[in-house]
Amino acid sequence: MRRPSPTVQMLSVCSNRPMKTRFPTLCVACRAVSLLIFFQAALGQQTAIGQAPSNPAVPTEFVAARKLMQQGKVDEAIGNLQDLERRSPATKGLAFELGTAYYKKSDFPKAIEYLKNATAEDPTNQEAVQLLGMSYYAGGHPADAIPLLEKVQGWISRANVDGYYILGTCYIQTRNYDEARKSFGKMFEVPGDSAAAYLFTARMLLRQEYDPIAEEYALKAATLDPKLPLVHLLLGELYLYKSRLPESIAEFQKEISINPANAATYYKLADAYSRVQKYDEAQQLLQRSIRLDPTSSVPFILMGKVLQKKGDYDLAVLSLKHAVAMEPNNPTTHYLLGQAYRDMGDKEAADAEMKRSQELHAKEDLQ
Repeated sequence: MRRPSPTVQMLSVCSNRPMKTRFPTLCVACRAVSLLIFFQAALGQQTAIGQAPSNPAVPTEFVAARKLMQQGKVDEAIGNLQDLERRSPATKGLAFELGTAYYKKSDFPKAIEYLKNATAEDPTNQEAVQLLGMSYYAGGHPADAIPLLEKVQGWISRANVDGYYILGTCYIQTRNYDEARKSFGKMFEVPGDSAAAYLFTARMLLRQEYDPIAEEYALKAATLDPKLPLVHLLLGELYLYKSRLPESIAEFQKEISINPANAATYYKLADAYSRVQKYDEAQQLLQRSIRLDPTSSVPFILMGKVLQKKGDYDLAVLSLKHAVAMEPNNPTTHYLLGQAYRDMGDKEAADAEMKRSQELHAKEDLQ
């Protein structure tokens, strides 16, 4: 499944969707990008994403396979290397070449198999060590990845953001939350025991659905620094997901008092108010959010929902049509617009929007 659009992601905050639908696709996308960027940064290469790592002098027997990989013909490159393996299995560096090719193919079990052989053949091969660590990570073996990725970070002369992110994620997946916090602290260049480090870790924990620990870390951040921007926003989001509405409202209000220029806080508070049927208050908050950031379609969508609840169907349609114009491929917006047309008694327009919503949902499912 492809990553949801930014608006769909925001709408998941402003809905009753289960938490399990919120973050997995985000993590997959972030993981893929982080692996690519981390690999290149660690090697200090200037090559484009997708190219095979290059050495100053490529052994003659690997030139053809390297060229195929640079052309994106990974399967053909693997076939070329397998032919060499059958003819001369003891060729020096062959395990590394095959491991690299399988890694690029995202066949991580095979990549691990060959890269383990490559590191045994040459323990000083830093590229093999880092690729093996990333293969373990991408293949779902964070405990095996950690010691290798720690070594890689030690080899990089300057702090690598994606390296620390991957390490922190591995620590989360192995329930070593304190080490994750230290890693994210290094990622953002703040002390590992600071309020900011607790906040960053809470955000990463929430993204990976470690909700109780995320709440614990966010509360710790708020205790260490009650005026830290975004910490009350995170707690408000968490409580909103859990339908703990009084707590959610209180946290969003605290965030606005500390950080009054954040447009997202206003529309999230508006969503919480709408759930307790305080529609006038919600409408005012959405107007403020739109004035702060007119480029986001989310408050226009929520405004349409609120106006529909108030019975202002004409205004609801206008708001939702504006949201559709901003992001025409969002199925949720078409669905809500269809509901508004239905309440107005315009069956033809309602059916057209509902049909469009279904088509977009089906398209997302196929992808």
